[in-house]
Amino acid sequence: MNRKRKLNHDYKRLKKIKSKYLLATAVFFLIVGIFGLRHNYSRMVELRTAVATADEQNGDVEKALRNLREFVYGHMNTDLSSGNVSIKPPIQLKYRYERLAKAEKERVAQINEGVKARGKQICGQKYPASGYNSPRVVCIAEYIKKHSTKEKTVPSDLYKFDFISPSWSPDLAGTSLLLSLVFFSALIARYLIGLWYRSQLD
Repeated sequence: MNRKRKLNHDYKRLKKIKSKYLLATAVFFLIVGIFGLRHNYSRMVELRTAVATADEQNGDVEKALRNLREFVYGHMNTDLSSGNVSIKPPIQLKYRYERLAKAEKERVAQINEGVKARGKQICGQKYPASGYNSPRVVCIAEYIKKHSTKEKTVPSDLYKFDFISPSWSPDLAGTSLLLSLVFFSALIARYLIGLWYRSQLD
């Protein structure tokens, strides 16, 4: 009898914890968490656009990349990895790559023009005859072949970036979703414990 009285007393205390309040609180934090996730994604898109703009305008790409990387690493739902098909991955510094490739092409062209000029000068002294001079032509061709410079390949992978966001982060989105899970769990626990008390009191 004492056991049933105690169970009844505990059950009355449990009923003071209203399920509707637990549900409302869980839903509230869930909504806040969803808005937090959307904000994280929107902010990531802004920072990604800033990187693209800096790249196109030859601005401070390092700073833009650093801002993006720090945000992605610190906030959930901001994944920029190649495996993420929901956005255009990865970050590609297209214009920087093109500028470097163009600069390399121009550098090599300038060097080879100098080689060609020196070849003409040296071979012209060796074979000074006027008009078409087959030995001189061969000499120039061999000199160019021997001393010319080839373009160095600009490794495109150095201008592509993957940033992976954490599965959970202690920001507004992460904290709200965690609290939502806690209150949903409390709601389920409240329901199951209530069932148990009723079964014991019947």
